[in-house]
Amino acid sequence: MATSKELRLENLRALVAEFKTAEAVAKQADTNAMYLSQILNGAKSSTGKARGVGDALARKLEAGCGKDEGWMDRPHGPAALMNLVPGAMPVRAVAPDDPSLTQIMKVKLTVQAGITGFQVEPEYYDGETQGVPTRWLLKEGLSRDTLLAITVKGESMEPALYDGDVIVVNTRDTSLADGSVYVVNYEGEAIVKRLQRDAGQWWLTSDNADQRKYHRKLCKGAECILIGKVIRKESTHI
Repeated sequence: MATSKELRLENLRALVAEFKTAEAVAKQADTNAMYLSQILNGAKSSTGKARGVGDALARKLEAGCGKDEGWMDRPHGPAALMNLVPGAMPVRAVAPDDPSLTQIMKVKLTVQAGITGFQVEPEYYDGETQGVPTRWLLKEGLSRDTLLAITVKGESMEPALYDGDVIVVNTRDTSLADGSVYVVNYEGEAIVKRLQRDAGQWWLTSDNADQRKYHRKLCKGAECILIGKVIRKESTHI
C-alpha cells in the first residue's frame, strides 16, 4: 500500500493529468508552479529529502481544483481498486512480442462442400493476431501452429458467443464431444456451432433461444466436416 507521501504525489500527478499541466494546477490552487514541478520531478530539499506535498499545500490543491477536503489523502481510480480488492493486480499494456503472450493468426476461412481442407485469409480488421497467455498455452499442451483465431459473425451462438467476439480454434482437435463448440464446414460454409448427441445422431445446434430461426442441423457425412474445436474466446460482453 502506498505511503501518505507517495499517495499525495500520485494524486498530484492525477491533477496534472486532469488540468493538462503543472502550471494550470498551480494557477487553480494559487501556488508556485516551479515548486509543484520540483515535487513531480523528485527534487530534494536542503535536508537531502525529496520534496513532498505538505498538509497546507494538499488543502490548497483540493480547494483550488474543486476536490473535497481529504481528497489528496485517499486513493482514486485503479489505486483505490487495488486497495479494496485483496489480491487485485493492475492492468498492464504489453507489446506484441512480449513473451508472456503468444500471438495467434487471426483469419477468415474459405471452405468447399465435401472437402476436408480449408484455406485461410489474414483478417486485418482490428488487428491481424490475437494474443493468448503463453502460460495457458503450455499448460494445455497446445501448439500455436495448430491454432487459428476467428471473429464470430452473427447472433446464432448468443449468449455464449456474440457477433464480434474472437474465438481461438484448435484445428488438431476434431474429435466428437457432446456439448463442445466447433468451427464446421457445413455444406461449403464455415460456421460456429455446438455439437450435441441426440437419438443416436450428432447435431449442430445454436445457443440462441430463437430455435425457429436457428434450428438444429444434422451433422453427418461429407456435408458436415469439423474444422476444429473452439477452446478460448475474447469478448467484451459481460
